[in-house]
Amino acid sequence: MEYLPAWMFLALTILLMAGFPVTFTLLGTSLCFGLVGFGWGFFNLLPIRIWGVMNNVTLLAVPLFVFMGVMLERSGMAEELLDTMGLLFGRIKGGLAISVVVVGALLAATTGIVGATVVTMGLLSVPTMLRRGYQKQLVCGTVSASGTLGQIIPPSIVLVLLGDIVGVPVGDLFMGALIPGLVLVALFIIYIAVIARIFPSLAPPVPAEEMADFTGAGMYGRVAKALLPPLFLILAVLGSIFAGVASPTEAAGVGAVGATFLTISYGRFTFEILRGVMLQTVKLTCMVFIILCGAAAFGLVFRGLGGDGLVRQFLGGLAAIYSKWAVLAIVMFIIFIAGFFLDFIEITFIHVPVLVPVMIEFGIDPLWLSILIALNLQTSFLTPPFGFSLFYLKAVTPPEVSTGDIYRGIIPFVILQIIGLLIVVAFPSLATWLPTVVF
Repeated sequence: MEYLPAWMFLALTILLMAGFPVTFTLLGTSLCFGLVGFGWGFFNLLPIRIWGVMNNVTLLAVPLFVFMGVMLERSGMAEELLDTMGLLFGRIKGGLAISVVVVGALLAATTGIVGATVVTMGLLSVPTMLRRGYQKQLVCGTVSASGTLGQIIPPSIVLVLLGDIVGVPVGDLFMGALIPGLVLVALFIIYIAVIARIFPSLAPPVPAEEMADFTGAGMYGRVAKALLPPLFLILAVLGSIFAGVASPTEAAGVGAVGATFLTISYGRFTFEILRGVMLQTVKLTCMVFIILCGAAAFGLVFRGLGGDGLVRQFLGGLAAIYSKWAVLAIVMFIIFIAGFFLDFIEITFIHVPVLVPVMIEFGIDPLWLSILIALNLQTSFLTPPFGFSLFYLKAVTPPEVSTGDIYRGIIPFVILQIIGLLIVVAFPSLATWLPTVVF
C-alpha cells in the first residue's frame, strides 16, 4: 500500500503510451485505485473535487480566450499581417522568415492558439518562401517554432491553467512571461539573420523590382493598417490586466468582444462564422475541462494515497545528495522528455501538480518555476514523434515538403528554446522583475 501511488502513476503512463484517451485513462485509473485505497467512500469525495473545478472563476478565462483566438483566426488579420510584414522585411536576407517570427509573436499575443497560427502561416507563408528560394528545412522550422510562441507570450491558456494549479495569480504570470517570450522571439530572429548572412542562398531577399511600389506614404499606411488593430487588441487585453483595471477573466471578455469587432471591421463577420466560432469554442473548452476533471480525480486519489509524500521523499533524497538546483534540472528534464509523448495539457494536469508543490517546499519561487515550466512545455509542440505543430504544418505544406524536412528544420529551434530556458534559469529577474515593478 505504501507504493500504491507509484503503481498508479506507472499504470497511467503505460495506458497513455498505449494510446488510450487521456480523460478516460485519468478517470479510470483514479476510480480503480481510489476504490482500492479508500473503498466506496471515495465516491463521496469525488463530486466535491469536481465541483471545485467547475466553480473556479479563474478558469472562465479559458473559453473566453479560446473564443478570441478562433474569432481572430476567421477575421483575416493574419493574412494582412503576413503580407505586410513580408514586404516590410523583404529587402533583407532572411527577411521573409523574420517577418514570420514577428507575425507569430503578434498572433501569439492575440490568438494564442497554436494550431490556428501554424495552419494559417503554413498556408500563406510556406509556398511564398519556397518560391523565393528559401531552404525547406528553414521554412518549416521557422513556421513551426513561430506558431508555438502563443504558449509563452500572454494571454496564454497554458499560463491560465498553470496559475490555477500552482496557485500564482494569472496576472503575475502574464507579466512574468512577457520578457521571456520576447527573449525567444529575439533568439529566433538573431538565428535567422545569422544563418542568412553566412549562407545567403538559404534565405535570399525579395528582388528589388518587386519592392518598388512598397515605399513612402503607401508603405507607412499599409503597415499602420496591418499593425494597429492587433496592437489595439493587445493593449486592451494585456494593458487592462497590467494596469490593474481588470482581472484576467474580465480582460478575456474584453478580448472576445474586441476580436468580434475586429472581424466586423475586416468585413469578414457573418452569423455563420459566429456560429462556427462558438461551436469550435465549445469543443475546445469541453476538451480542456473534461481533462481537468479527470486530473482533479487523479490528484485527489494520488494525494490521498500519500503520493505527494512519496515524491517529496524521492526528490528530497536527491536534494540531500546533490542540491535543489540539481533537482530542478531533473524536474525540467522529466517535463521535457514527457513532451515527446504527451500533450502540454496532459503534462500540465498530470506532472505539474505532482512535482511543483515539492519544488516550492525546497524554496523555489513559484512564479519563476511556472514560467520555466511554460517555456519547457512549449518544446512539446516541436519534439517528435507527437509534436502537434509538426502535424499541423505537414497537413498544409506542399507535396515537395517531406516529414523529414520538417523534423530536421525544427532541431535548431528546439535548441534555441532550450537556450531561452537556460537564460531564464540563469537570470530569474527576467521572469520576476516586471510583476514586482507593476505591483
